[in-house]
Amino acid sequence: MKNYYDGDIARSPRIARLIEDLYDHLPVIEAERAVILTESYQETEGEPVIIRRGKAFEKICHELPITIRPGELVVGSNTKTARGCQVFPEYSFEWLEAEFDTVEKRSADPFYISDETKEQLHEVYKYWKGKTTSELATSYMAEETLRAMEHNIFTPGNYFYNGIGHFTVKYEEVLESGFEGIIEKAEKELHRLKVSDEDYQKRSSFLKAAIMSCQAAIDYAHRYALLAASEAEKCKDEVRKKELLQIAANCARVPGRPATSFYEACQSFWFVQMLLQTESSGHSISPGRFDQYMYPYYEADMKAGKITREFAQELMDCIWVKLNDLNKCRDAGSAEGFAGYSLFQNLIAGGQDAEGNDVTNDLSFMCIEASMHVQLPAPSLSVRVWNGTPDEFLIKAAKLTRTGIGLPAYYNDEVIIPAMMSRGVSLEDARTYNIIGCVEPQAHGKTDGWHDAAFFNMLRPLELVFSSGFELGEQVGPRTADIAGMKSFDEFYDAYKEQMEYFIGLMVNADNSIDVAHAERCPLPFQSSMIDDCIGRGKSLQEGGAVYNFTGPQGFGIANAADSLYAVKKLVFEDKKLTLEEFKEALDDNFGKGISPQRVEELTARIAEQLGRAGVQAGENEIAVIAKTVRETPVPAEKQEKYDRLLQWIDELPKYGNDIEWLDMFARDVAYTYTKPLEKYRNPRGGQYQAGLYPVSANVPLGAQTGATPDGRLANTPIADGVGPVQGKDVSGPTATANSVARLDHFIASNGTLFNQKFHPSALSGIEGLTKFVSLIRGFFDQKGMHMQFNVVSRETLLDAQAHPENYKTLVVRVAGYSALFTTLSRSLQDDIINRTMQTF
Repeated sequence: MKNYYDGDIARSPRIARLIEDLYDHLPVIEAERAVILTESYQETEGEPVIIRRGKAFEKICHELPITIRPGELVVGSNTKTARGCQVFPEYSFEWLEAEFDTVEKRSADPFYISDETKEQLHEVYKYWKGKTTSELATSYMAEETLRAMEHNIFTPGNYFYNGIGHFTVKYEEVLESGFEGIIEKAEKELHRLKVSDEDYQKRSSFLKAAIMSCQAAIDYAHRYALLAASEAEKCKDEVRKKELLQIAANCARVPGRPATSFYEACQSFWFVQMLLQTESSGHSISPGRFDQYMYPYYEADMKAGKITREFAQELMDCIWVKLNDLNKCRDAGSAEGFAGYSLFQNLIAGGQDAEGNDVTNDLSFMCIEASMHVQLPAPSLSVRVWNGTPDEFLIKAAKLTRTGIGLPAYYNDEVIIPAMMSRGVSLEDARTYNIIGCVEPQAHGKTDGWHDAAFFNMLRPLELVFSSGFELGEQVGPRTADIAGMKSFDEFYDAYKEQMEYFIGLMVNADNSIDVAHAERCPLPFQSSMIDDCIGRGKSLQEGGAVYNFTGPQGFGIANAADSLYAVKKLVFEDKKLTLEEFKEALDDNFGKGISPQRVEELTARIAEQLGRAGVQAGENEIAVIAKTVRETPVPAEKQEKYDRLLQWIDELPKYGNDIEWLDMFARDVAYTYTKPLEKYRNPRGGQYQAGLYPVSANVPLGAQTGATPDGRLANTPIADGVGPVQGKDVSGPTATANSVARLDHFIASNGTLFNQKFHPSALSGIEGLTKFVSLIRGFFDQKGMHMQFNVVSRETLLDAQAHPENYKTLVVRVAGYSALFTTLSRSLQDDIINRTMQTF
C-alpha cells in the first residue's frame, strides 16, 4: 500500500536568499577555536587526556562566537562567516603555517586568511609543537613505511593530519531522549563503578568527559536561545520577530530534552551535526537515514495538523543549506584529492527496516525535493535500492539526476547487506545500514569504520616490478625477479602480487600507527557519547568503544592495472612483439611523449653519480644544467617510431569495460591482489581491515605522481576513477560497461565501490529516458553491482564553464563519491570530468 506523497512541493523564496548569502565571498579561516582549545590545554596540564578533551570541548561551547545568519530558521554556526572554517592544531598545523601566504591563491579550495588570524595562529602553534597526533603517529611508523609514503605508493593523509570522522551517530537517541537522557545513562554507568575496579580510572574518566561534553552541547544551545530572544526584542519586522521567538523556544528545549515537534527535531539534529564538526576536524560525518529517524515527528505533526507539508519542506531545505555552511581547510595536496570544499556529509533515503520491510515514506521523497530546491553539493544524497523499492521513488530520484548536479548516488541493498554480514554485522544492523562519506556502508550508531583510511595506488607496485623494487637510488619494495629472466606471464604477475602484498602490509603499519596516536592524544568524548557501546564499555570510540570496529583503506587503478597486465601478457608473452626490457624502456621514456619529472630526476642522479666516479663533483648549477639537458633531449626518430607502433598495438587490444567476460574476470582477479591480502590484518581497536575500491578524486593528483603504464597511459596523467574503465576505453555503451563492472567481486569490497557514468542530457529526456535510466540501474544491481552515480551534463557545457567560470557559479557536478561546484575544482580535476566517456541510450 502506498504510504508516501510523491508530488512536487514549491520552493520557499527564503531558500534562494540563504544560498546567495553563502556564496558571496571566499571562505575564511578563523582562529577562535584554536585559541580557546589551546587556552584549555594550558589550563589542564597533567590531567587525563580524555578529561582534557572534555574540558576543551566545554570551553569551546561556552566561548566560541555565535551568530544567527539572516533569515535562517535552523540556527547554529561554528564560524562567524558563512562557509568559514575553524582550525584544529591538535592534529597537525605545520602545513597550514607553511601555506599562510599561498592558501588564498592555490588552485584547489582556496581560503582567505587575515594577517590578524595568521598572528593568532602563529602564537597558538608554539604550544602544539611535538604534541600533535600526526607527530606521534610518525614516530610509531616503521622506517620502510615512511620510505614507501615518500615514494607515493600509498598515502594515509586522511587521519594522519585530521580528526576521526566517517561515522553516523545515534541521532534518534538525541531526538528521543535529549542529551539529558544520555547524561543520565552515563551517570548510571558511573555510579555502578567501584573505585577498586581494575579499569575504574579509565572508565570513570571517560564517563565524566562524556557527561561534561553533553552538558556543554546543552549550554551551547542555550546561548542561542538567549541570542535569538535578544534579536527578537530588537527586531522591527513582526514576521521575523515571531520566527526568532520560536527559534529561542526551540533552542531552550533541544537538544537538551526530547524533541516534541518536527521543527524541534530539525533544530536538535542540526546542533548535533554542527557540534560534531566543532569537536574534531574529521569529515564524512554523515546524517545517515534522515528520512527514518525524523519521520515520527513529521508524521505526528501532520496528523495533529501542527505543520504543513510545505513548511516541513522549507525546514528541510534550510538544513540542506546549513550543511553547505560547514567547511574545512586541508593542506594543498589533500585539497587536490578532495577538491570542491566537500565534507562528504552523506544522507540516505529509502531502503528497508530491521525486519526487511520497505520503509520509503514522505520524507524519502522530500529529501530528493530538498536537493532539487537547493541545487548544492551537500548533503551528498544517496538512495537505497532493492527489489521492494517503489518505482515512483526511483523515478523521482532519476528526475534529480537529470538536473545534472550528480545526485543522488544509488546503492544496492542486495549486495551491501550480505557484504556487511560477512564482516560480522548482524542481519538487523546490516538491513538498516547507511552510507558514510563517499560510498562506505556502515551500521549506524554502532561503528567506528575508519573508512578512507588510506589511498593505495595499485599502479605504483606495477612500476616497481620493472625495476625489482628499486627506485631513485633506493630499494623501496621487495627485490623481485629481474624482468630479463622472466619466462612466463605468471612470473611477472607473481612479482606484482609480491610487491602488492609488501606495500599493503606497510600501509597497515601506517594506519595502525595513526590509530594508536588518536587513541592516546585525541579521544573524542562528545562523538563517543552517541555511538554504541562506548558508554557501556566505558571507553571512547578511538579506544575501541564501538560495537563494530573496522579500518577501510581504498585501492584504486583497477582498470589501468588490468589493462596493463593484459597488455604485458598478450604483447610480451603470447605474441612476443617485444621484450619486457623493451617495454620498460618505452615506459621510462613515456612512449616518447615527454619525459616525466621522476625520470628526469632518475637520469640526472645517474649522470651526477657517473661524474662523481670520474672525479667531477656536480654542484647545484651543474645539476640544473644536467636536468635541463635531460628534459629537452628528444627521443631519436627510430625509437619514437617504435614507441608509436607499441601504442598502436596497445590501443588495438580489448579493454576492460566493454562486456568481454574473460577480460572482466581477469580484472576481477587483479582486484583480488588488493582486496584479499588486506582481509588478514587487524587494527588496534580489535577490528578487521576491509577493502574499498574507489579513489575519491585522488586518481588525478596521485596519477600525477605515477609514471607511464603498459596500458598506454602516459606519465603524470589521471588514473581511472573507481571501478569503471579507463576514460574513453568503454566504447560499447552504458549497459556493456555496467555488465563489465558487475563482474568484479563487490561483496569482498565491503568498504565500498564507486562506479561513475556520464550521460548526455538528452539520454534522460522525457519519461522514456527516465524509465530507461531506472532500468539500467536495476539491471546493474540485479547482476550484483554495489553502487552507481552519474553526471548528466554535456561536454560543451563543461568546456564553456571552464572558459567562463563567472557564468557558471552554481554548476554542480559529480566528482567521485561526492558532488561539488565545478568552478571550485582544480583545472586537472575539471579536465578529468570533461574527459569521462559520454554515454547515451
